Amino acid sequence: MLRRRLILASVPLTLAAVVLAGCATATAGSTTPTTSAVDETTTEAAVTIDSDLDADAVLAANADVTTVNDDEWSANDAVDVDLTGVTASSDSPAVTVDGSTVTITAAGVFRLSGSLDGQVLVAAPDDAQVVLLLDDAEIAASDSPAITVQTADDVAIVLADGSENTVSDASSYADDAEANAAIYSDADLTISGTGSLAVDGNGDDGITSTDDLVVLSGEVTVDAADDALRGKDSLTVEGGTLDLAAGGDALKSDQADDVTQGFIAVAGGDITATSGDDGFAAATDVVVTGGTLDLTAGTSGSAADASPQGISAGVVVALDGGEIAVEAADDAVHSDGSIGLGGASVTVTAGDDGVHAEQTLEIRDGAVTVTDAVEGLEAQSVVVAGGAVDVTSSDDGINAASGAASSDTDGQGGMGGGGETDTGETITIAGGTVRVAAVGDGLDSNGSIAITGGTTTVSGPSSAGGQGAVDANGAVTLDGGELFVAGSVLKTPDGAQQWVAGTASGSVGDTIEITDAAGSVIASFSADQSFAAVFYSGPGLEDGASYSIAVDGVIAATATEGTGVASTGGPGGGGRRP
Repeated sequence: MLRRRLILASVPLTLAAVVLAGCATATAGSTTPTTSAVDETTTEAAVTIDSDLDADAVLAANADVTTVNDDEWSANDAVDVDLTGVTASSDSPAVTVDGSTVTITAAGVFRLSGSLDGQVLVAAPDDAQVVLLLDDAEIAASDSPAITVQTADDVAIVLADGSENTVSDASSYADDAEANAAIYSDADLTISGTGSLAVDGNGDDGITSTDDLVVLSGEVTVDAADDALRGKDSLTVEGGTLDLAAGGDALKSDQADDVTQGFIAVAGGDITATSGDDGFAAATDVVVTGGTLDLTAGTSGSAADASPQGISAGVVVALDGGEIAVEAADDAVHSDGSIGLGGASVTVTAGDDGVHAEQTLEIRDGAVTVTDAVEGLEAQSVVVAGGAVDVTSSDDGINAASGAASSDTDGQGGMGGGGETDTGETITIAGGTVRVAAVGDGLDSNGSIAITGGTTTVSGPSSAGGQGAVDANGAVTLDGGELFVAGSVLKTPDGAQQWVAGTASGSVGDTIEITDAAGSVIASFSADQSFAAVFYSGPGLEDGASYSIAVDGVIAATATEGTGVASTGGPGGGGRRP
């Protein structure tokens, strides 16, 4: 049954609109862009998602994962398979040895010990559960995978307590070879145990299952010419320590024919991955609810993908737990659909966008820190309902844009928009804390911006040059929360909440204070960039009252609530609110 549908083909629209069915929102309608008439040649991507952007809902919409758990087999039932160089021996009738090929033909538990210059092959009945208990096993194949599962129902590779195990495969494979990994399975594959496993994927992938691939535990090290871990139908990590080096993708699930498959789920464990291509590459979803992730994508090695991303998904990225660190040559976190952040702690450095969704980016809880990126957060609809956002960017800090319109198209920055058409994109801040230090626009929307709660601090740009601290083609509405700005260009906002603005200059680290006529400090914040103008909006201001703006204790300007200031090098604005 189709539970989620992604349409990426561009289609002509007379209205710039996106259908987001059932997405969790901070306020009613806040994740659905407003509708504006545009030229009939305008094209947009359309996404329909009938689940919320949280981990439980995304996983519930996906297929169940097959796992061989520890309570489904017993080591007491294991039969021994002794690996003795170029051959092997076993007393079990389910084990046959032909030269350096060991074949397992029936269900059961098989303890493999010793070294083999050859291949272990599983060719069991389609309903068989096979457990390979690796107990100080070394398997090296010169012209094939080290372990190949041809037929079985479910297979487990278990790493015996205290054991050290290694597998390696051929140095190359034919272009049409189906089995092309050091460990290759055409059945569901589970890896568990308390020992270690080192995998050299010399010819192509490290560990591949064409069905579900699950890692429950163990210390697993993979060095692969292409992908390190690949579960075609799904890839799940629940525990263990994974150290992955991949010329291609580090973790991959690429089933594109079934929308309930092709996902990566991480619930625990420690994952360190360095990849030439993407760190995580999922045809549909990436879901993280726990564990520690340290991903480096595209900063070393030869990438087949010209734009290596840290975490990449075709439909949804849901980050509801765990500690996630990403360094990527392109986007650090990317979805062709939408992204939900509901509790994870995410720190990223990116050669392009820190976090990018083609449709909705929703932050409900947790923390996202963009230490360095061209644009910090980008999506058609950006919603911050809670959590902590900290962005440092060389262009826009938070950008609401669609398709190719992913930069400041109006060319004049400022608060309240310029002469361009509102095309429906939205930035909504309804809660949480947001800090932005941007060389380009701080908050930039090709549509509108609404701040109804939370605390937002914007530093920059240091000079106008067509950029503004808060910039929208449509309305900028202030109806709650607090907005602090130390930047260059300010314009008159809409909304019911009072505000004060003034021309005041300073440098990085300066403290800005807003004081009332009695000398009481109404608001105070620090600038993260040099600035030439100050803006503040919050509940402590009174309509029409006079205020002083001080920089490091020295009064730099006086201002009347609701009266704007002229531009300081870019398009101006100002005047009383209507």
